[in-house]
Amino acid sequence: MLSATTPLIADVTECAPDQTLACRVTFQMTGNEVVSDLASTVLSALIALVGIFLVAGIARWVAHRAIDRMVARAATGVLPSGMGRLSRGDRTAGTSADNPLATSRRAQRTRTTGSLLKSIVSAIIGAIVIIMALAELGFNVAPLIASAGVVGVALGFGAQNLVKDFLTGIFMIFEDQIGVGDVVDVGTVSGTVEAVGLRITRLRDTDGTVWYVRNGEILRVGNKSQNWARAIVDVALPYATDVRRFIEVLRDAGHDLWEDDEYRDVLIEEPEVWGVQELTHDLLTVRMTVKTAPLEQWRIARVLRERVKLRLDAAGLDGSPLA
Repeated sequence: MLSATTPLIADVTECAPDQTLACRVTFQMTGNEVVSDLASTVLSALIALVGIFLVAGIARWVAHRAIDRMVARAATGVLPSGMGRLSRGDRTAGTSADNPLATSRRAQRTRTTGSLLKSIVSAIIGAIVIIMALAELGFNVAPLIASAGVVGVALGFGAQNLVKDFLTGIFMIFEDQIGVGDVVDVGTVSGTVEAVGLRITRLRDTDGTVWYVRNGEILRVGNKSQNWARAIVDVALPYATDVRRFIEVLRDAGHDLWEDDEYRDVLIEEPEVWGVQELTHDLLTVRMTVKTAPLEQWRIARVLRERVKLRLDAAGLDGSPLA
């Protein structure tokens, strides 16, 4: 039985003075110098690795929070549920800095840039953590750091597609070709952009299918969401129909839509009748157009087709709105 003056850990000369408490405790329990040295080394490495990963996790969280706040600040003033009621002068100013259309576009761009910055920050922190962890485990990382340039060149030749994906993704974002929430056509597929990363862009088409497209494979981008859109409605009529009266009825239907408060928030210009678009062997085709807020062109086209049909029936004219 230990006396009151017996120390809990006796003096252990086999452990060096600069070694950890784990070495002394292990040696006292096992009496084996090799085991005590190994316990000291392993415990020190584990503590260091936990500290590295903990600091990296905190740094990543802080950086992502800062990016989120920056993105939110850049997107201040956006109307989340609608474009806001525009005056007749503002409707034609699709690129004005104070226009809700331009503000919404700026919000899409900042969200996309924020997603890219988060990916870059995570990659940088991950690389630093790997190097620090290897150094803590006893590997000599000086040659690894010194040869980073050579390795980068080798990877550039060996992984040209990967480098191409990264560069294309960066330029697409900073040139404002594409943004989260946009409806785009990238050649192989079209749909709504859900995420833009360093390597891939994620799209969801009208069927709900999610497509992952490598940025390096995107040779062209057709963006249907920037600044404004145009709804096009073609109406076919027989040759015997009075074309001038027919066009007047279409103008009336378009004017009624323009004056409807339910749709004024998404209409930029009053609907126009461009005139006869096509002649076939038995029909004429008259084209109507209306400039709308982004992504509203399809809804407005459906509403306009319905109103045109009702107007033509009320006027006793024969016409068929086309797709």
